[in-house]
Amino acid sequence: MKSVLITGANRSIGLETAKQFSEKGLFVYIGSRNLENGEAAVKELNEKGYQNIKAIEIDVTNPDSITAAKNRVENEQGKLDILINNAGILGINPQTASATSIQDIREVFDTNFFGVISVTQAFLNLLKKSESPRISNITSGLGSLTLHSDPSWKYYDVKTAAYGPSKSALNAYTIALAYELKDSPFKVNVIDPGYTATDFNHHSGPGSVERAASFIVKHTLTDENAPTGEYFSNDIEDETGISPW
Repeated sequence: MKSVLITGANRSIGLETAKQFSEKGLFVYIGSRNLENGEAAVKELNEKGYQNIKAIEIDVTNPDSITAAKNRVENEQGKLDILINNAGILGINPQTASATSIQDIREVFDTNFFGVISVTQAFLNLLKKSESPRISNITSGLGSLTLHSDPSWKYYDVKTAAYGPSKSALNAYTIALAYELKDSPFKVNVIDPGYTATDFNHHSGPGSVERAASFIVKHTLTDENAPTGEYFSNDIEDETGISPW
């Protein structure tokens, strides 16, 4: 049975992604910064018939927490097949470039960028034991520099000094990691689930968590011929779903 770890998965898109992976027969670790919240999510899923799901405490900004989570997965599974770096924060609003403090920007980057790197590097050896390892870094359309430079883009006026740049940096890191692993079975991509109605944005997005999670699963459970180092977006209206960087 393949195993998947999803960070920040005790609610919203992460939780729905866990449900959909479970439905496809994977063993799912629901990563949660607060273990009680994760266990409550697992209990709810178990009551609805979802199996092979466990909560795991992992704070992506805490090295000791990451190491403890890695050790648990290693002891219980021996390897990891899929890592979904989903945990993320928006930060304060508004986020003007002229007034957002360095401290506030650092806080967003600690979770959205440095946290992803810390988790990825910690779990890389376990992923290398998989026959078809996958790393999906959950990004946003707000991380696309090309789209942000296009006045005709529908979200052109949504500028953030912390959140968007943290996702742009994540995209750049993903390209570097995918290149490093290109001669291996790894597929490493960034996936934008689209503007989705969640607690994250006060349910202002037009998309559903079901559609967002389905997009993540689709571009993660891929075969050996699938692309790596790509940027997929649920807001791109063509069959490829490929977004400009």
